[in-house]
Amino acid sequence: MNQPIKLFGTDGVRGVANTEPMTAETALKLGRAAAHVFKRDDKRRHRIVIGKDTRLSGYMLENALVAGICSMGVDALLLGPLPTPAVAFITRSLRADAGVMLSASHNPYMDNGIKFFSNDGFKLPDEIEQQMEAYIASGELDEIRPTAAEVGKAWRIDDALGRYIEFIKNSFPKGMTLDGYKIVLDVANGAAYKVAPRIFSELGADVTVYSDKPNGININDRCGALYPEVVRKGVIDHRADVGISLDGDGDRCIMADDDATVVDGDHVLAIAALDLKEKGLLAKNAFAATVMSNLGLFQAMDEAGIEVHRSKVGDRYVLSTMLEHGLNLGGEQSGHVIFGDFTTTGDGLITALQILRIMRETGRKLSDLRRVIRKYPQVLVNVTVRDKPPVESLDGVQQVVAEVERALGDHGRVFLRYSGTEYVARVMVEGREEREVKAHAARIADAVRAALG
Repeated sequence: MNQPIKLFGTDGVRGVANTEPMTAETALKLGRAAAHVFKRDDKRRHRIVIGKDTRLSGYMLENALVAGICSMGVDALLLGPLPTPAVAFITRSLRADAGVMLSASHNPYMDNGIKFFSNDGFKLPDEIEQQMEAYIASGELDEIRPTAAEVGKAWRIDDALGRYIEFIKNSFPKGMTLDGYKIVLDVANGAAYKVAPRIFSELGADVTVYSDKPNGININDRCGALYPEVVRKGVIDHRADVGISLDGDGDRCIMADDDATVVDGDHVLAIAALDLKEKGLLAKNAFAATVMSNLGLFQAMDEAGIEVHRSKVGDRYVLSTMLEHGLNLGGEQSGHVIFGDFTTTGDGLITALQILRIMRETGRKLSDLRRVIRKYPQVLVNVTVRDKPPVESLDGVQQVVAEVERALGDHGRVFLRYSGTEYVARVMVEGREEREVKAHAARIADAVRAALG
C-alpha cells in the first residue's frame, strides 16, 4: 500500500530548487494531478494558467508543469513573469479551470515554490491539496494517457501584462491621478518589475525605480519588502512623498512615509479600516488580522469601535477568516493585505494604490496617516532549527517563555511559532520598553537554539 506523502505547506509546495520536492519530476506530477482534479467534464478543452517570478529555476519548473498538464489532455496558458495576484486575476478573467504560480515569494533565489488557484481565483482548500497528494502517492494517474488530438497544447498569453495593468488601475478612482506625487519604488528584481513602474507612471506619479533588473539570481537580494531601508533612503535622497517596496512575487507591500519611517501592514490595515468605516464601506464594521499584529493595532481599533478578528499567520488563513465572517478587509503585518472588494488575494499594488487614494482624498501625508496607531516595541528573532517538534513539548523553552510572560504582565506578550515554509522558529516579543523586549526575545531565542539549533 502506498504511503501518504506531504507536499503542500502553508503556501503551496516550496523548497530548494532541484531538490525534492522542488524538482522537475515532482513538478510534472503536480501538473498531472492538477490537470486531473480540475478537468471537470470531457466535453470541452480545459485550460490552466501558469505564471512565474524571475528565479532562474522558473524555466525548469515551468516546462515540467507544462509537460504534466498537457500529458493529461489539458492546455497550458503561459503568462511569463507576473505577480502572484495577477495569476489569480487572469485565471478568473480567462475563465480558466485553474492557475499556477511559480514563486517562493520573499525567499532567496535558490528556493522556489508552486502554488495553485482554483477557477474563482482563491487559493486551494486543504482537501483539494490532499487529493492531489493522494493521486501522486497512489500512482493512480499513471494509466491515464490521452493520445493523438487529445494531448494538451501550450501557448503564451501576449496581453496578460496589459490585462493586469488595467485591472489594477481600475481599483483606483476614475478621474483621480497621482499628479504631483514623487514615489520611490523597489520591485525586488521580481515578478512586478515590469508592471509596477508602468502603473504608477501611467497614473501620473514621478517614479524612481530600484531593483528592476532581474537576472535570475538577484530576486529579493538585499532589496524588496524585507529590506525597507532601500526605499527609506530613497525617500530621503529624492525628497519623495512615499516609498513603496514589493516582495519577489508582488503580493506584499511595505511602505515608507515622507519622514522615511516604515509603514507596515498593521499601519495599512488601520488606515484603510478607518477610511472604509467613515465611508460606511467596512463590512460588518470589522476586519481580519493575524495573531502577530501589533498590540497597538488592536488597541487603536478598539478605541475606534472596529472589531478585529484574529487568524493564524498566513494570508490563506486571513482570507479564510474574512470569508467566514463576511469581511472585505484583512491582512498581515508583513504587508499581505487583501482588499476583498477588488481581489481574492494579497496584492501589493492594490495595497499601495489604496493608501495613495486615501492620501489624495484627505490631503494628508502618510506620516500623518500612520499615526492612527501607536505601536508597542516589537522584536522578531528568527532561529534556524533542525526539526519542528511541537513547541509545547520543549520544556526548557516553555519555562523561559513563562518567565518572560510573567515579567511582561498585562503590558506585553510572547508569540513563538515555526515558519510554514522554512526550518525557522520565529520568536516575537512585545512590551512597553524596547530594551527590555530585545533582552526577553534574545533569551527565548537562546533557549530555542539550545533545544533545536
